[in-house]
Amino acid sequence: MGGTLRPGHRKLSRRGDIQQGLNRNKVHVLLKKTGSSSMGPRAKWRKSEIANLGNGKNANWDMEYYLVKWKGWPDSTNTWEPLQNLKCPLLLQQFSNDKHNYLSQVKKGKAITLNNNKALKPAIAEYIVKKAKQRIALQRWQDELNRRKNHTGMIFVENTVDLEGPPSDFYYINEYKPTPGISLVNEATFGCSCTDCFFEKCCPAEAGVLLAYNKNQQIKIPPGTPIYECNSRCQCGPDCPNRIVQKGTQYSLCIFRTSNGCGWGVKTLVKIKRMSFVMEYVGEVITSEEAERRGQLYDNKGITYLFDLDYESDEFTVDAARYGNVSHFVNHSCDPNLQVFNVFIDNLDTRLPRIALFSTRTINAGEELTFDYQMKGSGDISSDSIDYGPAKKRVRTVCKCGAVTCRGYLN
Repeated sequence: MGGTLRPGHRKLSRRGDIQQGLNRNKVHVLLKKTGSSSMGPRAKWRKSEIANLGNGKNANWDMEYYLVKWKGWPDSTNTWEPLQNLKCPLLLQQFSNDKHNYLSQVKKGKAITLNNNKALKPAIAEYIVKKAKQRIALQRWQDELNRRKNHTGMIFVENTVDLEGPPSDFYYINEYKPTPGISLVNEATFGCSCTDCFFEKCCPAEAGVLLAYNKNQQIKIPPGTPIYECNSRCQCGPDCPNRIVQKGTQYSLCIFRTSNGCGWGVKTLVKIKRMSFVMEYVGEVITSEEAERRGQLYDNKGITYLFDLDYESDEFTVDAARYGNVSHFVNHSCDPNLQVFNVFIDNLDTRLPRIALFSTRTINAGEELTFDYQMKGSGDISSDSIDYGPAKKRVRTVCKCGAVTCRGYLN
């Protein structure tokens, strides 16, 4: 009675700025070194210079220099700038933090300090450069995600764990992307004429189900019951209480790098009330036959992005591997805080429900969002996750959710 995420199936003028002091909106601090003023602000950084990068002055060096990456300019125009030119305390603090984090990782958490008269080791310098470039790349990706989204909530990106950058083969979309041969009819054939959809015979009643929401915009129907929202043919306005999923994510969310080996995850930056709509699961709409083919490839890679649209039939699947939204990055848990519901708005084809994720409880700011990849809309566990006979000849993906009720595998 609901969608199931299948096993194996399954996120200027630069000189003027220097003279006035380098503003944080136009630069990125990459490295620091000491040297004479003859270095000049346009001197290029080379790997051979890494050995001279230091934490302070000594008898042979009379000035500290920082390697600056200019926003909007290629790496070939990076320049070394003296400290007095820099008016970007946050970037300088990031530089210091990156160095400390690297040293802490090397010593497995043991804090260490460097003598100011010692040169910065090449490995540390290389890490700081990579971390600074990663920060630039993640900021650009964050900006791109927010340009492409069509919902209210902002998207943030954070990686304080490793040097992983943005995914190279992921494209943000806001709605289903049908593959060739699949037609999505996004035009309802009828709509309501209610003046108050709470008390009149509205779209849910026409479909033979109850109105899904209460006056606090919280879902009140049990899992397995479909949601029928008012559509483009309805005469009620945009403030209608039966228009929730179609308004998109209202919460600011953060795509972050997890520290437990689960790759990217998603956490909320604000408190989410129980039974509230959080996000949709979108991706490419493919046939079940194509899903079987892709599923074998995903099994071998240990990834899970295919979601069966099995509300009424099992003809189509949503694949969020390459095309998707924030939900692409939501991790699995055997004890999740999100629940799957099937939604119908303008497309009333019961073979192609929209997949909405609602909170099952209050979720605090900073808490990771998860849903059960094997959970059907009815609340039952998909039989694909349970072996009733001999072991299947397939690659099994180990679950890392850490829940007390963990089943051990995603498939």
